[in-house]
Amino acid sequence: MSSKAAPSPVLPASMRFVDCAAVGDPEVMIIRHGALPTLAAGEVLINVHAAGVNRPDILQRRGLYPMPAGVNPVLGLEVAGEIVAIAPDVSGWQLGDRVCALTNGGGYADYCAVPSGQCLPMPIGLSMQQAAAIPETFFTVWANLVQLGHARAGERVLIHGGSSGIGTTALLLGRELGLRCFATAGSKEKCQLIEDLGGVAVNYREHDFAEAIVQLSDGEGVDVILDIVGANYLEQNLRLLANDGRLVIIGMMGGISATLNLMPIMLKRLQITGSTLRARSSAQKAAIAEQLHARVWPALAAGRCLPVIDQVFALEHVANAHRHLESGDGMGKVVLSLV
Repeated sequence: MSSKAAPSPVLPASMRFVDCAAVGDPEVMIIRHGALPTLAAGEVLINVHAAGVNRPDILQRRGLYPMPAGVNPVLGLEVAGEIVAIAPDVSGWQLGDRVCALTNGGGYADYCAVPSGQCLPMPIGLSMQQAAAIPETFFTVWANLVQLGHARAGERVLIHGGSSGIGTTALLLGRELGLRCFATAGSKEKCQLIEDLGGVAVNYREHDFAEAIVQLSDGEGVDVILDIVGANYLEQNLRLLANDGRLVIIGMMGGISATLNLMPIMLKRLQITGSTLRARSSAQKAAIAEQLHARVWPALAAGRCLPVIDQVFALEHVANAHRHLESGDGMGKVVLSLV
């Protein structure tokens, strides 16, 4: 945070934002001009320099991701930029502070209002584009792998979709926390990225991932599974968990319904849980931000845990950004540049 407040900037009368004019394919997204957000209590206004693109944005565009009441309907769950206005009741931030933030929607815009507790100072040495690639996946992985999954140093963790934004973040944080990480992916290039990030890769197109993990773990299985697939992997996940293992479900790319065999849960004392980030309260998100600032920000400043960025698109090419993410061909995060 700045030691001296900057003068109040002169704000424009209107801004660009991405409007989802209808539910559907990427073409439904249209860049429009409209009024800047009005600050509510506890919020700051950020002049957005870069915004992350995430799968929940795609689900929202398709009409498959119900929004909690009162959130900004404009797409975009993470941004990096500069604070240009502050609500009267906010302390700890000053005009001109450079921040990255987890939004409650509205990131695909030149200006975004964000609860102050969901902001974090720009990590030392990172660009705006790098910083914009942090909040959504780092908050998500920390909340699920650490808070819900209780992953501890030395434990074995399986990460499905290891080359995705979530997957690469989990590998980075897992290495920082001293976890032994295995990860699945569907190509040699993606498996190489997993290995480069310190994980042990399994190509699920070439091997039965459950059998491979059993062999790689000397028959012991894993302690925690971070799963973006859901129903299709439930049986294998339960098989792979060691005694007292924890399955944390954060996605449903493979379906929402499955037949559940209760016996492994009882015999191995397994825990099955899951969460979404958007449904959490601002207070809960602020608590995650505090833990990230204390535990992860020093690593970022030291050049560790840097987000893996796949491609950067100009705001005008937001449809192409969505197409690229939906293709599944990328590795790491997709970012929009607004400046």
